Amino acid sequence: MSSEMLPAFIETSNVDKKQGINEHQEESQKPRLGEGCEPISKRQMKKLIKQKQWEEQRELRKQKRKEKQKRKRKKLERQCQMESNSDGNDRKRVRRDVVHSTLRLIIDCSFDDLMVLKDIKKLHKQIQRCYAENRRALHPVQFYLTSHGGQLKKNMDENDKGWVNWKDIHIKPEHYSELIKKEDLIYLTSDSPNILKELDESKAYVIGGLVDHNHHKGLTYKQASDYGINHAQLPLGNFVKMNSRKVLAVNHVFEIILEYLETRDWQEAFFTILPQRKGAVPTDKTCESASYDPQSVRMEECGLDSDSSEEEDSRNELDSPREEKQDKENHTESTGNSLPH
Repeated sequence: MSSEMLPAFIETSNVDKKQGINEHQEESQKPRLGEGCEPISKRQMKKLIKQKQWEEQRELRKQKRKEKQKRKRKKLERQCQMESNSDGNDRKRVRRDVVHSTLRLIIDCSFDDLMVLKDIKKLHKQIQRCYAENRRALHPVQFYLTSHGGQLKKNMDENDKGWVNWKDIHIKPEHYSELIKKEDLIYLTSDSPNILKELDESKAYVIGGLVDHNHHKGLTYKQASDYGINHAQLPLGNFVKMNSRKVLAVNHVFEIILEYLETRDWQEAFFTILPQRKGAVPTDKTCESASYDPQSVRMEECGLDSDSSEEEDSRNELDSPREEKQDKENHTESTGNSLPH
């Protein structure tokens, strides 16, 4: 190599070395895969955490939006319904027009030891439904909860502490026979041969609070007989034919009675309360639109048989009469408070 070319070669080599050093520095400044990142500030950490939570709660927010829209839609429907009323009364006005019934309706909770915790919880939900419906009713009854204690009370204490503040209800640890005169008591049970024609508001009607899945068939009728009190069954079979088992929940019985007190029509009461999935139809077309009047209408005129052998299979079942979702969840579960069909 000539002496003239040597300085140029050295200068070129120095430039290459400087470029190599600069590239190396740039590479070293870039974070490498697998190497730890530089420490971040608390503010940056909070932002990252919030971003992660935001992504994780995306579905939850979506669900809440749907629920909010559903509540708004229901509220709008209620407002439209109130506006469409011919009398123009709003809800507060209706509540002032409430007429309390003197009829006493008792849920007998003396079967606590015959139920497992799962069934106790179902009974608790039915009682909650009864309480809510009675508070909304135009003719609320004198509501009694007797023999209150054991597993039921414990479950209510743990899951529904507000029950101690319930209004317009008599919650007693005593048995109903200790609170009300024997001659005023009528136990509602499908095993009874007596068909109830109308409600006597001077009486106290007892509903057996038992979710037993038909394990204790006839128990409520036996108890009524043992205590020497009157018993009867609602005239369900005289007005309704269903394509499923003729079993009702405690809250079904309770709501049917509330509805009858308002309409004085057994058929309308049954068809208002019974779940649609049961496929209830009138037993006779000639009775389809007729109101039940024990003084003017005889059951025989409609070709009705009050001694149907199917009545022996009637019991309570845990399902909600007006909530389709609850119907689907509970359509196979029955309570021991038997009812007529």
